Order: sequence, then C-alpha cells, then structure tokens
Amino acid sequence: MRIGVIGTGRIGTIHANTLSRHREVGSLILTDADGARAQELAHRLGETAAPGVDEIFKWGVDAVVITTATSAHAELIGRAARSGLPVFCEKPIALDLPGTLHAIAEVETAGTVLQMGFQRRFDAGYTGAREAVRSGRLGRLHTVRALTSDQAPPPVEWLPLSGGLYRDTLIHDFDILRWVTGHEIVDVYAAGSDAGPPMFRAAGDVDTAAAVLTLDDGTLATATATRLNGAGYDVRMELAGELDQVVVGLDDRTPIASTEPTGPPAADKPWTGFLERFGPAYEAELAAFIEVVRGERANPCDGREALQALRVAEACEASRRERRAVRLAEIPGGASAAAF
Repeated sequence: MRIGVIGTGRIGTIHANTLSRHREVGSLILTDADGARAQELAHRLGETAAPGVDEIFKWGVDAVVITTATSAHAELIGRAARSGLPVFCEKPIALDLPGTLHAIAEVETAGTVLQMGFQRRFDAGYTGAREAVRSGRLGRLHTVRALTSDQAPPPVEWLPLSGGLYRDTLIHDFDILRWVTGHEIVDVYAAGSDAGPPMFRAAGDVDTAAAVLTLDDGTLATATATRLNGAGYDVRMELAGELDQVVVGLDDRTPIASTEPTGPPAADKPWTGFLERFGPAYEAELAAFIEVVRGERANPCDGREALQALRVAEACEASRRERRAVRLAEIPGGASAAAF
C-alpha cells in the first residue's frame, strides 16, 4: 500500500513515523507547505518527498492522510474524494458548518471513505469506560464530568487559526461523550473566560471554558478546558451511575495533588502533552484506517460523527456569545444533513 501524507508538522511527523513502520504500508509520499521539512522527514524515514500536493495525486497513491492546517482540510478531502481515494483526516473537517457539510457531501457522492482523527476512541481508558456504561455496570448513568487541560498555551500566531477553544479542544470531549455514552447531546449552556494572557482576547478566543450539557436520556454532563494548567496535561472523564463510578485518565502521571493527609502523592512525571498521553491511541487509529482501506473493518469515525461534535462546539460558542442555553436543534446539520 502506498500512502500520501499531506502535512509534515508535529502530528504529521508522528503519523508518518507510524505508517512507515506498518507492515501493510509499502511506501509513503510526503509533502508539506514547507518543502524542506518534508524533504528532511522523508530522508530520515527512507521515504519519498513530493514538491507539492499535485504530485501526491499524479504519482499515484492508495490512500491519503491529511495533517495540514485546518483551513486546507475540506478542499483536500474533496479532492481525494473526486480521485476515488480513502482519506484519514485530523479533526476538524472545517472550522464552519457549511465547509464541513460540503466536504461530507463530496465524500458521500463519490462513495469513498473519510475517517476522522478522534484518537480518544482508541484509548484504552475511554474504551473501558464505554464498556462499563454499555454493560450496565454503572446502572443508570446520571453524571459525566469531562475535562481537557493543556499545560501551556499554543503559539500566539496559531490562535486565530484554531477555531477557538470549543472547536479545537473541547470538540474531543464532545465526541467522546457521545461515543462512550451512546447518547446525543440535546442542549448546552456554556461560558468562557479570557482573563489570562492578552493574546486570547486579541484572537477573540478564551483561555478557559466550561459547558453544561444535557443528553437525550436526561444524563447531565460538564465539560471544561483550559490552556493554562501549569501542573501538566490533564485529560479525564468521570462517569457516575446509580450502581458504580469510573474514571478515565487517573494514573501515576495525572497532574493533580491531593490535599488530604492520606491522599496519593503528586505525580513524579506528569503528562506534558497530547502526543505523549495518547501515543498508543494515535497508532491504533491509523492501524484501523489501514484495515478500513483494505476492506477488513467498518469506518470507526466517519464525517457525520465529526459533524455532530462540531455542532456541539457551535452550540457552545453561540451559548457563550449570547449568554443563554442553546438547543442542538438550532444548529444546522442535524438529521436533515443527510440531504446535503
């Protein structure tokens, strides 16, 4: 199998390394807006660098992996679909609903595959939580608490391109909340704070956010995020039911300290970032993509799944801006999106 990797930045380099080692991948073609970066990575991996995206399609590949800036995702997804190629793309499809819906329509018209990069679906902890909920171990689920806390802010120049904290970060929590519980989010009430570094206010973003979400079975969930968690990278989900309670992300590297006299000690080596915390999950999602391309399994996370997570993020943005509860039915792209 020959795979084209478009984008060789931080996550693109990780994915290229993983694919280069996979037994079913014969070769890679790498390209990036920074040609020298693609050349250096190709040389290091013993793969081929292409001067641009056009060559990825002209030289012939069996599948495409997209890890470019988000602004390029939708156009590249459409181009791959029109070429009849299966695609793995980092989230999100686009930073707005029209771009997302258009790209999904192109994939569905072409009858090709689009697998989205929501890697938490492949993490052992979240998989265990899903099994606990679906098996009935927790009884009736009544409360879910999710959080994503980055240790340090992203580069200032990247903030205006990120889509904001809800679309860039909490979108993972929205997706995994749906996947673990098997229920849809029906309304949200969200708030955000830009009281931290001024670069967030300059970008029209917030550095800390919180949302209360109601699921279609009445379960209540909270989701919080921040860019400024100095203790380390902290991603957790707590699920409480009438019979039991479980937590994802609690281990000897969780960056949290107890104030109880007999509480556990602080982590000696706390998690520092998502690439480290979710390394095995990133490998597993690409292994799944190769199986999808080979026709050995169903798509574990298609464009419609990504659309639903984005709709929740859009609802949160509207709630924060308008200071009111927002029903998901107000956000375009729900059940009627099949017409696009």
